[in-house]
Amino acid sequence: MYQEFNTVERWAGTPVHCVFQCIVVAIATRHADAVDVKYLVNGRTVWIALSLPAWAEHKAKTGHEITDPLAVEAAGHYLRTILENGEESGRELYTLTTAETLEHVAAVLCEEEAAIR
Repeated sequence: MYQEFNTVERWAGTPVHCVFQCIVVAIATRHADAVDVKYLVNGRTVWIALSLPAWAEHKAKTGHEITDPLAVEAAGHYLRTILENGEESGRELYTLTTAETLEHVAAVLCEEEAAIR
């Protein structure tokens, strides 16, 4: 769903093409408690930093792991949301809280469940 997607930026009304590039545990690169997901947005690099504590919280609440593919989907869902809501400000890095990370994970899981039906 969010490995590669197209949407329209709200304020300019321009089409936007987003492509997933890589996922990195940010502890090693930025000494941050996050998982960084890199996208190219019309060729421009945008990193979505998902809160690493969300992994433990999600596991405790649901008994299921946040896998790398699910993390990519959650980051892509967030990216699409900020683009469509006009909240993307041209920054290179967007950092999500634990609650925001869990919100986007849940949204992706709901979308996947709906697609199965």
